[in-house]
Order: sequence, then C-alpha cells, then structure tokens
Amino acid sequence: MMEKADSGQKLYTRMRLWEFPDQYVIEPTDGSHGSSLAVSRVDGSMQLIDKLPDSNSVRVPKIRTIFGVVGILKLLAGSYLMVITDRECVGSYLGHPIFKVSSLKVFPCDHSLKNSPTEQKKMETEFSGLLNIAERTPGLYFSYETNLTLSAQRLHDLGDESKLLPLWRQAEPRFLWNNYMLEGLIDSKLDPYLLPIVQGSFHHFQAAIGKDIIDVTLIARRCTRRNGTRMWRRGADSDGYVANFVETEQIMHLNGFTASFVQVRGSIPLLWEQIVDLTYKPKFELVRLEESPRVAERHFLDLRKKYGAVLAIDLVNTHGGEGRLSEKFANAMQHIVSDDLRYWHFDFHHICGHVHFERLSILYEQIVDFLDRNGYLLLNEKGEKMKEQLGVVRTNCIDCLDRTNVTQSMIARNMLEGQLRRLGIFAAEETISSHPNLDECFKILWANHGDDISIQYSGTAALKGDFVRCGKRTMQGIAKDGINALLRYYFNNFVDGTKQDAIDLLQGHYIVSVSRDMTPSSQKGGLEAVASFPLALSFVLTGFFFATLSLRQVRYDLRHLFFSVIWAGLSIAIAAFVRANGRIFCNRPRLHKPRC
Repeated sequence: MMEKADSGQKLYTRMRLWEFPDQYVIEPTDGSHGSSLAVSRVDGSMQLIDKLPDSNSVRVPKIRTIFGVVGILKLLAGSYLMVITDRECVGSYLGHPIFKVSSLKVFPCDHSLKNSPTEQKKMETEFSGLLNIAERTPGLYFSYETNLTLSAQRLHDLGDESKLLPLWRQAEPRFLWNNYMLEGLIDSKLDPYLLPIVQGSFHHFQAAIGKDIIDVTLIARRCTRRNGTRMWRRGADSDGYVANFVETEQIMHLNGFTASFVQVRGSIPLLWEQIVDLTYKPKFELVRLEESPRVAERHFLDLRKKYGAVLAIDLVNTHGGEGRLSEKFANAMQHIVSDDLRYWHFDFHHICGHVHFERLSILYEQIVDFLDRNGYLLLNEKGEKMKEQLGVVRTNCIDCLDRTNVTQSMIARNMLEGQLRRLGIFAAEETISSHPNLDECFKILWANHGDDISIQYSGTAALKGDFVRCGKRTMQGIAKDGINALLRYYFNNFVDGTKQDAIDLLQGHYIVSVSRDMTPSSQKGGLEAVASFPLALSFVLTGFFFATLSLRQVRYDLRHLFFSVIWAGLSIAIAAFVRANGRIFCNRPRLHKPRC
C-alpha cells in the first residue's frame, strides 16, 4: 500500500450552515473545534468567527448540514456561495475514502443588489440563473484526505514537504474543477474549508482470481482549461489546450502490490469548430490554418512535460470532413514527431465497421512496442517503486467519446493482463476472458466510465457502449445508439448553448464586469429577437395539419385542393427558412468574451 500523503491541516468533513438575516455562518461539526466561517449576505465578504451570532427569537435562522464549501462566485453586484448539501461514498483511492457530490446548492449574497440600477438587476438575474444549471453539474468527486487530482505515480513522487501542504496546494490545477471559485477562500487563508473537487468518473470492483482477490479502480479527471459541451468546445485554443481532455487512470491492487496505468484523450489539437445550424452533422471549419503546427506543438510539448513519451492515436475517418481534418492533423504532426512523440492513424470505422470491434487487435499489435517500452507504475508491498510509467497513449476521434472509449478499454485490458502475468497470477496465454466474473466486471467498469465522460460532454451515454459492456454489438445496443444520437442532436442545438455559458461562468473563462455586461451580449435584434425553433416547428406542423384536412375535403369541393397546396407550400417555406437560418434558431452561448 502506498504511503499516505497526509496534509498538514485537515479539512472539515461535516458542517452546519446557519442562515442569519445578514450573513451565512458555516460551523464545523466534525469534532475539529475550528473557527466558524461567516459570509456576508450583502457582498460575500468572509471572516472567521469564534462564536455564533445571537439569533432573534422571533426569526429563528434556518439550519442545514453541509459537507463542503465548493467556493464563491462574484457576479455584477452580488456574490454566490456554493456548498455540497449531500454526498455519497463511492470507494477509496489508495486507502482514502472518495465521495461523489449528490447535491449542490447556491446561496445568494446579493443584498447590495437592492440599491443597483434596474438594468444591472436584470443582468444579475440572467447571470444568477445560470447557477441553477451549475447546481446540476454531473460527475463531481472529492476526498478530505488525499489529492484526487494526482495519479498514483505523481502522488508517490511527491516530496515530503509537498505532502505536508494543504490539499489545494498539492492539487494539479488542470483537474481542479472549482479552482476559480476557490480564489476568494484562498485569499482569505481559509485552508480547512478549501475542498478540491474533480469532475470525471470513479468506479471500482473486486473479483476473485482463484484464491486471490483483485481490486480494480478506474478514475477519470476532466481538464478545466477548455471545458465545455460537445459542439461548443471543439479542437484547441491558441495555447494548445484541447476540448474534452480527460486523464484516465486504471489502478489495480493485488496481494499488497499496486499497479497504475494512465491514458489520456482529447480533441484534435488544431483550431477548428463545428457551429450548430440544425443540420445533423455541421461541417468542420478550420480556423487560422497557418497556426496549426504551432498549436499542435504547444499541446504536445505540454503533454511530454507531464507524461514523458507520447503516442498519439488518431481514430477518425480518412474520407469526408473527418478525413480533411485528419489530414491537417497528420501534416501538423510531421513537423514535430520525434523519438518520444509518435503519431499513428487508425481508421476505426473503415477497419472495424459498426460491429467488428475485435479488429482493434490490429491496432494493439501496431502499438504494443510503445506500451512495453513505457510501461506502468508498479509498487511492491512496502510501497517501493518496482517500475514506472514513462509515457502515455493519447487517443482521439472526433468527439473523443465512443470510438475512443472502446479503444482505451482494449488497451487497458491488455495492460491489466500484462500486470497479472508480471505478478505470476496469469499464465503466459491466460486472459481476462478466461475468468467470466472478472471479465464481466471489467466490461461494466469501462462501460460506466465511458457513459460518465460522455454525459458530461454530450449529454447522453456513450455510443457503442454495448460492445464495451457485453463484448459484442447487439440489436438493443444499436437501437439505443440511435436514440442517443437523436438526443445529442437535440441537446447540441437547443440546450448546450446555455449550459456552455454556465460552465464558462463557473470556470472563470468568462469574468463578469459592470463596464462590459451593462450592455449585455445576449441582446438580440431583428429576426434573432423572435426566432424560436419550437415556434417555427409549431407553424410547420400546423401547416401540414391544415393541408391534410383540406386534402380530405377535395372530393367534396375542388377549392380545397388549392387551400391544401397553399398550406403545404407555407409549411415547406417555413421549414426551408429555418434550415437556411439554422444558426439563428439554435440555443447558442451568449458569453462570448473569454477570460484570456
């Protein structure tokens, strides 16, 4: 078992939140006897107090139990306190309990808004409304005892001095979901209240292999640098940070040994986008193509600094829009490949089709030398390092969800089998498939992992999940994929724009300021002011309804033929107009000026 990385000052694990008329007071109730935190309901200012305020006997303050302070967010006039109101223990990470956030709640500190101009109140209401979406953020995890933002290898390599630092100071900023919201608490030196939170996934299982018990944990850590929703965050920014970048770590415990294997996924590191316009698959648009080599170079330089050698696996199609994007990616990589940076293209759909995913073994044979050379972390019973991971496989498709998850699960399966052979548990030809219970648990583990990552980015569970979950494609799985594909279309066009605004606000990618936001970016004029897809759809359906009624009356009066043609023509004209002006009718992000 690894040595525990105990921080110098413990976090409060249970608190009581008092709602006084002029302030919120957060009182530790976990037996730590620390000072309470008072948060002003006027402006969100914070201070530690040793005694609870006296309460008015006429108006007794509301009291609720909370399990952590997520942070505080400042808008135009008020500030907003976000706390964890419910949690669920989902397992342990290297011996430390891990919790999933079950419920978040935002408490406004906006009494100063009463004296604000009417326009400012209106804008404040619009911004604060986005926090209602933030309360429903999926896949948030935390630990009071260990740093969940760091892989087992990076935790093991922490120096003694670093292990004594508060958890927030040990944290990897890329994976610290509430990094921006913690800034006010950090400035006020409120270490016992500073709870690092990760967005991603956490699943584990135990299974028997003969007389041995294996414990496998799968963790996903989502990067916050270019966080967002499927169609509204694509490609890279000018600094090389990519959309849907997720670090996945598979950890195995067996007979006192610990093994860890890390993979990453992320969008194609070029400047590209897909602007939703009501088409099922909007066209790919490359932006500032001349900067592509520099952006890709920055991205992979950052990966090499953090992970060592990198093997970039590109799974996209070689034809159509995907093919053009892949060609530009390959061209950019030609300028930067080296001994410790390799690029490998594997046309997933052409080779595997929609059902023959077992052909991924072809890819494995092509990359096995890189995997053998760069290995995985292995610790013995004393926590001593026997082997370390020297490089990482970076996988991408277009969304970095479905094809990527199937591929990563295949690589992880082979790595786990290699670890079990190394420990003498498996014979040379023995595989996970030889043990039905272990095989089923492994498939479910990776299927759940893929669903979690997909829900956060696209709004639906992963496609092709039946292969990961069952080991083969099924008719039920194909039908489910069809439903999820339609749901993605709906979310992309009519939901995700507002959700993207909420993400940008929480992560500090958009900073609210009076000088800029008093002329709101969300104001619309002309057609945009009245454009509504549901309204347009109702007109189309109404037109076809009356056209049908008129047609049924044609046998009694030929004039109805004329009316049916008019109604059908109007419906077709409205539908064509909506199609031609699709971008106007979509739910687009309104916060368009980034922090950087």
